Amino acid sequence: MAKQLFDFPNGADLTLPVLVKSAEVRVAKNGKKFIAFNFQDASGHISAKFWDASADDIAQFKAGEVVLLHGKRELYQGNPQIKIYNLRLATQEEGNDPTAYQERAPETADDMGEELNSFIFEITNPNWNRIVRKLLTDHKQAFLTYPAAKSNHHAFTGGLAFHTLSILRLAQSVAEQYASVNKALLYAGAILHDLGKTLELSGPVSTEYTMEGNLIGHIVLVDEAVVQAAAELRIDIHNEDMIMLRHMILSHHGLLEYGSPVRPALLEAQILHNLDDMDAQINMLTTAYQHVDPGTFTERLFGMDNRRFYRPENGKGYPDPR
Repeated sequence: MAKQLFDFPNGADLTLPVLVKSAEVRVAKNGKKFIAFNFQDASGHISAKFWDASADDIAQFKAGEVVLLHGKRELYQGNPQIKIYNLRLATQEEGNDPTAYQERAPETADDMGEELNSFIFEITNPNWNRIVRKLLTDHKQAFLTYPAAKSNHHAFTGGLAFHTLSILRLAQSVAEQYASVNKALLYAGAILHDLGKTLELSGPVSTEYTMEGNLIGHIVLVDEAVVQAAAELRIDIHNEDMIMLRHMILSHHGLLEYGSPVRPALLEAQILHNLDDMDAQINMLTTAYQHVDPGTFTERLFGMDNRRFYRPENGKGYPDPR
């Protein structure tokens, strides 16, 4: 099997085709332009800088292109990066299909879709059930294939559905433990809370934020979708049921400074926020652990307050880093 980005240890030279996940043109202190890259393959993504970039370089090395990368893996301030020796567009023989370099969810879209349906059957409130079914039908393909984020957590093909299912599985355990939890409301909120990311993000390949994503954001986008769906289904948006469902979505980031227009004010809304946060953090950490050896620290994780985490020598269940 051909080597991938994270098969190479620090200090090793490498030559392999990779996907340009992102390519941001910046200006260095000397006034010359450079490209801040994120390269990606199925093993993960890693940053690099292409110094003194010409107009031709900027035009051809764009997000979504597959390039043949010749460089060296290094550490910079504790974070992995690639020192670029040479870069060119990959040929068909070398492999220039962007979809071949995507990180993917550990479960298939069909399996995730089937399990999602089993949770929908347990949403016994008819208004919530109809809204969830309509919006999932309207966004089914994107929901099952999009990442949950551009970076940080579940940033891979199918990540949105996988993140949602992870929360639903946790929610099922919570509902079984605590009889006071409204299971139907918790499930409906869990399924819809990030559905707006199908509008906020551009797709699974070289994911970027759309104009709507940058200027409005997924929380407001999915709330608008709920209001529109209710109008089409002739459901009174002012019913207590619908206000509660909208609150689940609007409060799931927990704090105003994290993007929620309101803080959780329902038991189920607080649970959804906690489960959402926990699942995202666990995914960030387990992904970071895949890329470090036992007995060492991860890179600084932006989504975890820029903290580094230690991977124990005798830690159980952590994936092998290479």
